[in-house]
Amino acid sequence: MNARTRTLIAATLVLGIASGPVVAHAAPAPARSAAPAGVAQPTVSTPPNAAALAQAIAGLGAGNKDATAALVRVGGSSGSWQGGSGVADVRSGRAAVVEGRFRVGSVTKTFTSAVVLQLAAEGKVSLDEPVQRYLPGLLPGTFKPVTVRQLLNYTSGIQSADGPGDAFSDAFAHRFDINDPHAMIANAVAKGPAFDPGTKQDYLNIDYTILGVLIEKLTHTPYAQAVEARIIKPLGLRGTSFPGPARVGIRGPHNHGYQAVPQADGSRELVDVTEWNASGEFAAGDLISTTADLERFTVALFSGRIVPKAQLEEMFTVPKVKTVDGADADLSAGMKRFVLPDGVVAWGKTGGRYGYNTAIGGTRDLSRTLVYSVNSTDAKGKEMNPIALALVMAAFKK
Repeated sequence: MNARTRTLIAATLVLGIASGPVVAHAAPAPARSAAPAGVAQPTVSTPPNAAALAQAIAGLGAGNKDATAALVRVGGSSGSWQGGSGVADVRSGRAAVVEGRFRVGSVTKTFTSAVVLQLAAEGKVSLDEPVQRYLPGLLPGTFKPVTVRQLLNYTSGIQSADGPGDAFSDAFAHRFDINDPHAMIANAVAKGPAFDPGTKQDYLNIDYTILGVLIEKLTHTPYAQAVEARIIKPLGLRGTSFPGPARVGIRGPHNHGYQAVPQADGSRELVDVTEWNASGEFAAGDLISTTADLERFTVALFSGRIVPKAQLEEMFTVPKVKTVDGADADLSAGMKRFVLPDGVVAWGKTGGRYGYNTAIGGTRDLSRTLVYSVNSTDAKGKEMNPIALALVMAAFKK
């Protein structure tokens, strides 16, 4: 992959020696005949490149500078491929748990968005109405009306809540703190608006924290229970759950996550970050899942089996505004538009929690889907993880 291609794709996707063997399984693509006249060809018609995918996750473990493990599922109408590599933990060197659970980070937002859009389809909320109508007193008078749609597509202008600090050491020191979403919202809105609603796009968790509270108000149930009742249980996502505000571990089989911390002598220490209280992420990033469950969710979502197709269009509609950095917006309601260097357009969501980079996505016609969990050693870094980048390039190659 040349430097220009790496730069293009990384810019598009950024927001997320002991080694285990690559364990892979590929299913052959179904036989295909020429499409009838007037019928669109699939966006990706070739089978997954098994060799390139296996190479992308080869050599992972304690000695790899980018990741200790990776779990991957590539699917779609053109064939499928599954693989896993690396170690479950660096102390024992046990092979990675291929069906293991992991923190999905901001992929949680896609579940949150889906529930809000379900409620819109049921007539319980209007996307064009101000959130102030449904949650009176939430925003002070310094705010103009902020619609539910503007929360969904990050154009609300609401600033982020204060955290413990930007450095890993600050976050790690507070990793067991329990955070209340209402207190986080109060902290954020006290700062006043950053810009008029609907004029810019700024990717912040606070929009989805508010949407989580909105879901609780409209369903009369805790946020996690609403998502479980509406998505997790109906789809049979047995490996998917919310840990709850007091739990710091990952229930069930899982691979440990690590953050590489530079040392004074130029070496690095892998700090285990598996145990972490994610209550501060709430409806923006608290979910735990598996690659199999996320693949099932992605296919059901794109197929219109979770959100009715009229409301599903919100997930494939990017507002025509600039970001706060001056670029064209590329975020929709709970998803993001990815334009790959060869012109393939994919939709999906990435997520990053310390120790875990996750992504779901695919072409809209479901000719190709991709789900991965990469145990990145710098999951919050500004650059896209090289293992994840290689997976994306291999998965969507025509």
